Amino acid sequence: MNNTQSNTTELATFAGGCFWCMVSPFEEMPGILKVVSGYTGGHTKNPTYEEVCSDTTGHYEAIQITFNPQIFPYEKLLELFWQQIDPTDAGGQFHDRGTSYRTAIFYHTEEQQRQAEASKQTLQASGRFDRPIVTAIIPASEFYEAEEYHQGYHKKNPSHYKRYRKGSGREDFIETHWSSVKDKHKLKNRLTPLQYEVTQNNATEPPFQNDFWDHHGEGIYVDIVSGEPLFSSLDKYDSGCGWPSFTRPIREYNVKEKTDLTHMMVRTEVRSKQGDSHLGHVFEDGPGPNGLRYCINSAALRFVPKEDMAGEGYSEYLRLFQ
Repeated sequence: MNNTQSNTTELATFAGGCFWCMVSPFEEMPGILKVVSGYTGGHTKNPTYEEVCSDTTGHYEAIQITFNPQIFPYEKLLELFWQQIDPTDAGGQFHDRGTSYRTAIFYHTEEQQRQAEASKQTLQASGRFDRPIVTAIIPASEFYEAEEYHQGYHKKNPSHYKRYRKGSGREDFIETHWSSVKDKHKLKNRLTPLQYEVTQNNATEPPFQNDFWDHHGEGIYVDIVSGEPLFSSLDKYDSGCGWPSFTRPIREYNVKEKTDLTHMMVRTEVRSKQGDSHLGHVFEDGPGPNGLRYCINSAALRFVPKEDMAGEGYSEYLRLFQ
């Protein structure tokens, strides 16, 4: 398959263990046009899933991404890739063992190879891991799309996918090695007392007495702690509850859910993926196609107006407003 799909798109191919778990981190990003699960790097034509899993074909489980580098450059893809894997494991990923679960970056151009090597060296020098980075960097070869059953598996079988992702050890590894390290003292100095209590101690601010419950500007809402993009003004609506409400996050991957049994209720808490900030709760009484209402504390959010997004490093999200 050729690297250049058009004048504005390229291919990126990554192996990160089970390909079920490698799709969702990429697919909702601006500039990502398609993410396909498949097999590459082996010696058998048109292998089946069973053949690849038997470790007889030499193939890796991999994903192939069609992307627009002008919106989401390859360098950012590499950063996101490293954050999904254990790059020090040469025998598989987490509980999945065998050659088909090895990690690799398959480069399509010399420039991709250069960036991949530089990215790997930067990660090794960072000291984030106390063992060598063993992820291979290999020329791209024939990529075979996996069976339809495996495409978008996280959407077709969400409950099993979440259990598998957690049970395999991937989720805990990512949270341990890639979540922001919090300096409580610095956070107390940087945040207001209410922002600190909400994001760090799961407090709830008063309804109708917060910054964004009746806010109508165009832009995005980011985590007050980590800055990761969470919600868009395009998905905000007045639910009448007194807190800012959204029908969906910008990316489902950027929020995580936990069961909340406090106050003699059973609720679903929503936290930011990277910053691990308490945001609020999600309820199944929303007006959108998924019927969800993300009820979020204003104190957990910072609003970035559309006109400031490029200057603050969120230019790729401007396409939401086109």
